[in-house]
Order: sequence, then structure tokens, then C-alpha cells
Amino acid sequence: MNETFKTIARFQYSTEAQIIKGRLEAEGIKVFLSDHITIDTDPLVSNAIGGVKLKVLAHQAEEAELILESIKKYSVDDEGDKIVCPNCTNQEIKLYSTIKDVKSFVSFILGFVFGTLPFYTKHKYRCESCKTEFDLK
Repeated sequence: MNETFKTIARFQYSTEAQIIKGRLEAEGIKVFLSDHITIDTDPLVSNAIGGVKLKVLAHQAEEAELILESIKKYSVDDEGDKIVCPNCTNQEIKLYSTIKDVKSFVSFILGFVFGTLPFYTKHKYRCESCKTEFDLK
């Protein structure tokens, strides 16, 4: 039997792909990651080569896509409950990093010049519906 793989998802970093790979393998789906070693070696090329490709056997693709849909795609709090927007009560909330104050901007510039990770970043939540930015505390 000719076993062909079908790409069902792409990820910017291999850590995200490894987590999903483990979940799919636990469900008995054969998974193959493509380009993860290249991106682990140089993360800056991720967008240029299309990210880490998560591939499954073609005959298992539909089952794998259903599992992917069942996984929570949005932010949850420490108890595992979905975070709710304080403005519109939407539950499609994503976490992101922001550079809006002087301290985080200087940290970003130093990290860029010296090739290190930023020492200080501020994290906020953003509602996908009304674009409201907020903190949990």
C-alpha cells in the first residue's frame, strides 16, 4: 500500500507542532513533521519556508482535523476556563507580547543589537472580536 502524507497544519515553531503531534499520536494517528529541524536551527527562516508542517497519513487526515478542531485555540485561565472579554463577553481571546513602554522598547533594541532575547516584555490579552486589549489582574 502506498502511504502518502497530507499536510493538515503549519506552525511557526516546532514546540507547538510537537505538542499537537503527541496528541495525535496518542489517538493512534501516524504523524510526520517536516522542516522542524531547519526551524530549530534558525527560527528566523520559519516564515520564509512556510513553518513546520504537520503531516498525517492521507486516509487519517479527516480524523486528525477533527481532533485539531477539538483542541482549544484560545486562551484559558489557571483553572482551565476560557478567558472572557470584559467589553463584549466574547471568548476568542489571544495572548500576545507588546512593546508599548520605554522599558520594553529599550529591551527590544538591546536584544536586537546584541542578538539576545528581550529581557522585558509585557503580555496582554486581545479579544479577536472587538480588539479590546486587557490584563487579567
